[in-house]
This record gives sequence, structure tokens and C-alpha cells, in this order.
Amino acid sequence: MIKTSDLREKEVINVRDGTKLGLISDIEVNLKEGRIESIMIPGPGKILGLFGRNQDYIINWQNIVRIGSDVILVDLTQNLEESINYEE
Repeated sequence: MIKTSDLREKEVINVRDGTKLGLISDIEVNLKEGRIESIMIPGPGKILGLFGRNQDYIINWQNIVRIGSDVILVDLTQNLEESINYEE
């Protein structure tokens, strides 16, 4: 079992091209079913989630390939615009 606080300390990396997407800033949980639906990563240019105009990345749980001791590997297509939902 892994804690959500442990997830927030891991770097998220796309296995398709090795892109470092950043650290998890938030987690969306489905309370009815008791499972994680998606993870949220601050968009590029944001500092501590406070400054910047870019949108956050929302990555569905189905796109997570493996959770390691230091990283979370996600499988996203080459075009991140098609694979990631955005939230303002």
C-alpha cells in the first residue's frame, strides 16, 4: 500500500520520450469507488503552483505504467496535448 503523501514526492516521467513532467501537486480521488482517478502536475512555468499562466496537467490513472521508489512512469503519446487533460 502506498500513501498519497508518498506519491507527491515522486518525479513523473513519460516513458515514450523520457520527458520529466514534474512532481504531483494534487490527486483526484473517487470517494464512491475508493480509488484514484487522476494525478495533477503543475504546467510548465509554474513555481510552487503559484506563479505562471500555464494550465495544470491532469493525467488519468490508466496512463500510469509503474510507480517506483523515486519516480512514477506514465505512458503518454508523443503529443502531450492529446494525452493530457488541462485545468485552469
